[in-house]
Amino acid sequence: MAQAVAIDGRQDFITTKGRQISRLKCDDDSIAGAVSQRACVYCGARVVLNPITDAIHLVHGPIGCASYTWDIRGSLTSGEDLYRNSFSTDLKERDIIFGGEKKLAAAIDELVAKYSPKLVFIYSTCIVGVIGDDLEAVAKAAANRHGIEVIPVQSSGFAGNKAAGYRAACDALFRLTAPATPAEAALVGKDRSINYLGDFNLAGEAWIIRDYLAQVGVDINAVFTGDSSYGELKKATRARLNIIQCAGSMVYLAGRMEEAYGIPYMHVSFLGLADTADSLRRIAAALGGGSLSERAEELIARETAKVQPVIDGYRAKLAGKKAAVYVGGGFKAISLIKQFRELGVEVVMVGTQTGRKEEYETIDSLVADGTVILDDANPSELEKFMTEQGADLLVGGVKERPLAYKLGRAFIDHNHDRKHPLSGYAGAVNFAAEVYTTLCSPVWRHAKMGGDLDG
Repeated sequence: MAQAVAIDGRQDFITTKGRQISRLKCDDDSIAGAVSQRACVYCGARVVLNPITDAIHLVHGPIGCASYTWDIRGSLTSGEDLYRNSFSTDLKERDIIFGGEKKLAAAIDELVAKYSPKLVFIYSTCIVGVIGDDLEAVAKAAANRHGIEVIPVQSSGFAGNKAAGYRAACDALFRLTAPATPAEAALVGKDRSINYLGDFNLAGEAWIIRDYLAQVGVDINAVFTGDSSYGELKKATRARLNIIQCAGSMVYLAGRMEEAYGIPYMHVSFLGLADTADSLRRIAAALGGGSLSERAEELIARETAKVQPVIDGYRAKLAGKKAAVYVGGGFKAISLIKQFRELGVEVVMVGTQTGRKEEYETIDSLVADGTVILDDANPSELEKFMTEQGADLLVGGVKERPLAYKLGRAFIDHNHDRKHPLSGYAGAVNFAAEVYTTLCSPVWRHAKMGGDLDG
């Protein structure tokens, strides 16, 4: 494998395992001029909050910012579907000159009159940060006027990167979940249930995990934020434990809840057989073990017996293949490295948009010498390293799909537009089947022949 070489200014964000000291620069601003795959602050906030099903999601900005909608992510609901709408104040040139606060207040009034929501989120966009509209004041006045919760989300794009958007969303959730009365404060941590943070119920994944935990004897109090509702989130502080799937988006909120309410948290992963089993065991142990642990072991044995032969069958067909991973958070990247190992596929390039130092250290410990590890990559780097490393497959999001196809590589979307779940034992089989279907498709043979589809 060739030595990884970066464009000017990016060298510290890229390492090659075994050839360089594993000190990767991360969690920092993008290099000027190197437009990266990382999304903006508003996008990060919207990713986290959009799955709250009965809320109004009002984007205060130009109409284009509202294009990031439910349809891109596809988180499912078991009840309300108001969240599928993407509302915007549609700011025009006149609003930018004279301010958009009156237009925002009128939009809230119109939406409340039409939908009677209990909760309204107002997302700030770049231009709102520039003109200085006071979202806090508008939200407070609207809340008093309508007797509902109206929460501003401070997500102006220039305030940082996608990780800053995660924190803005967590700040909004922390305000939402705070006990409003002494009676509610007295219930903090009193429930025996747990909260499941960082699952957005893409293709119904939160429902799979909820079912597993119910079989173990553990009730989920609230999911943050997949298939969640205003009522569930208002009771969130009653749980005795927070478990976190997507650490990048939710560890900040879990930390604040631990500090404010004494609710401990632990990281989990339900991607792949090993991580799913390990997470079920640790959750049962954290809640006292005993019969919970016994039921967890029964579930693990039962589900593993069903899916292991299927996974082994795909593993035999995928031997010798190489994969590249570029996803949002470091914790998902870690799980995917392990999951590809279960399938006999070598990960030769791995990177994230918002990975943290400790996550990159874990990634470095898991991958083989020669693997390229990179933070906040741009399309040019992804192309360069996928090609040099000989990756047959790229796992990423919607922005990486065209690049993979143009390079003649197979692609798996682990983020957007998903139609089947990838969590838990059922998800492990879906993932293995998708890897096999896309990686072993005859279309790649024809593509390498120069596009002769009749050959």
